[in-house]
Amino acid sequence: MEAVILFPAIDLKEGRCVRLKQGDMAQATVFNDDPAAQAVAFEAQGFRWLHVVDLDGAFAGKPMNAAAVEGILARVAFPVQLGGGIRDMKTVAGWLEKGVRRVIIGTAAVRDPGFVREAAKAFPGRVAVGIDARDGYVAVEGWAETSTLSAADLGKRFEDAGVAAIIYTDIARDGMLQGINWDGTIALAKAVSIPVIASGGLASMADIERLCAADAAILEGAITGRALYDGRIDPAAALKRLNARTRIDS
Repeated sequence: MEAVILFPAIDLKEGRCVRLKQGDMAQATVFNDDPAAQAVAFEAQGFRWLHVVDLDGAFAGKPMNAAAVEGILARVAFPVQLGGGIRDMKTVAGWLEKGVRRVIIGTAAVRDPGFVREAAKAFPGRVAVGIDARDGYVAVEGWAETSTLSAADLGKRFEDAGVAAIIYTDIARDGMLQGINWDGTIALAKAVSIPVIASGGLASMADIERLCAADAAILEGAITGRALYDGRIDPAAALKRLNARTRIDS
């Protein structure tokens, strides 16, 4: 039994730490010009993992904020998971060699599931799949396009691939402070054997309490961004509550 993990998020746009609303690059709020300093602050607050997304990379299909990511890796010791623009084995290997603990493959998981399988086999326990959904259907290319594939169907494709985790984001709630889509996220976690991390909309200490409910114990954890930056979630109180609640290993 492990404590439920709360992942603070750093989203990178043009080298700065930002938060978007519903994945819209035109609705970016800058929270810190120094992402590495923000990462250091999160580590000092007691978080055990860091979630980083290269937003520009997600749209470009290749790493675009490498200097910022490398700056983060140079200054923190806690594990970092990274997504955005990871579309080939060279990029996967490159980031893992530089110290990223776990890479997140999103768009490429839809376009080229064989790539996910190859990466997960080559790097056991260090490859996650990012499933970003709008109305239950998977969105790709930095959320600019919606596919005809359901989140559950995509997750099931990788049941036997050795994927370490699925990060499930409800795009409609991301950055909107409306709360996690608990029903959709828990349903996905029940549908697959891969650990699921909730993302998109975690807004308050009430959501932290909801994460401690019995049915949410199936989740590995949740990602929070805007609510941390604007003070809606108190790090010390949230971590104390979550550390008192252990999740059920599937």
